[in-house]
Amino acid sequence: MNGQVAEMERDATQGTGGDNLAELCQRMAAQARSAARKLALSSGAKRNEWLARSAQALCERSGEIEAANALDVEAAAGYGLNAAAVDRLRLDARRVDAIAKALAEVAALPDPVGEVIAASRRPNGLEVSQVRVPLGVIFMIYESRPNVTVDAAALCVKSGNAAILRGGKEALHSNKALHRILADELVACGLPEHAVQLVPTTDREAVGILLGLPQFIDLAIPRGGESLIRRVVAEAKMPVMKHYQGLCAVYVDSAADLDVATRIIVNAKAQRPGVCNAAETLLVHREIAPRFLPGAARALGDAGVELRGDEAARAIVPSMIPAKPEDWDTEFLDKILAVRVVDSIDAAIGHIARHGSSHTESIVTKDLAAARKFVAEVDSSAVIVNASTRFNDGGELGLGAEIGISTDRYHARGPCGLRELMSSKWIVIGDGQIRG
Repeated sequence: MNGQVAEMERDATQGTGGDNLAELCQRMAAQARSAARKLALSSGAKRNEWLARSAQALCERSGEIEAANALDVEAAAGYGLNAAAVDRLRLDARRVDAIAKALAEVAALPDPVGEVIAASRRPNGLEVSQVRVPLGVIFMIYESRPNVTVDAAALCVKSGNAAILRGGKEALHSNKALHRILADELVACGLPEHAVQLVPTTDREAVGILLGLPQFIDLAIPRGGESLIRRVVAEAKMPVMKHYQGLCAVYVDSAADLDVATRIIVNAKAQRPGVCNAAETLLVHREIAPRFLPGAARALGDAGVELRGDEAARAIVPSMIPAKPEDWDTEFLDKILAVRVVDSIDAAIGHIARHGSSHTESIVTKDLAAARKFVAEVDSSAVIVNASTRFNDGGELGLGAEIGISTDRYHARGPCGLRELMSSKWIVIGDGQIRG
């Protein structure tokens, strides 16, 4: 580390008033770097204590959180949020309780810090091991999803990483209330007070400043709309973990159980339409379409879903709106579903290859060979057989909470939990060996 960075770390532990935006961001980043070093050396028991205390505090202070959230929900219309976005923003006692339970689930997971990945003894007697270590400082940028404040903080602290959190203006009051509780418990547990920091301004320039500080920040994770993610990728001077879109498809094969297929597509589209693992496209094998689509359309209509079909789908269900070419490439994040009839499983796989975003795809079939073909040939972060796309989620797949779903191929793909926030280092122990 150069002298300037070390000096800023020393300054960060003291803090100054009256900072301009650049000074504020650099101070926060330096504080995070200093906290990360201490956090990496903390015990797993201490980090779990913070998770348990935070979970309890969230429940005990639920009224405080809901009051702050009410201010954000009231202002949502002024930001032009649609119904799905407001749903992502809203917190009630049930959702606060779910957030607290997610903290308890993370606490119950094995401590990844220091976990031995591989170990061996070389012929020359050297003891070689590869162990997991924290990445360092993680900058999380997200939009109107206040639960991400807690999920990201939990995963970062559990994995020994410091977090800088920058939520959207739509959730500012909620995020501040949640962060205040988490920060209070950090101090109470004797962990570094700057291990979790919330950027206190909604000024978009702050994001750009922080993305330009690779000497302090090791990884940026944007979680939100495509424009946000593309901006972060364009400006970041450090690696970025991301997905651009959640263009998820459900393919109903000729050998599908029609009742199962209907339940799956209704859940995949309508349970929470504004999230990245919600289905945006329904592909139906031509052989089964006349028997499947009328009932599925009724069930989707009862759930408030608007259907946009191709010519073949509309010939079966004339009430569908004609699909436009752009509908196959649109992440609606709303109760809108594009429907296409395909001639074969190969045509379905081809559609996904052309229009998908490598996020999540599902096949509904009783044909084992078809399922295996779909799993082998569809290149997405999660490929699901006979279940909803909504299961591509860290909590549902046993990771506890998740910090996001990555469609990258390196270094993490799919739901990103504790291990995806780790790096590794090699430890070599000898007794005097030298290389010849």
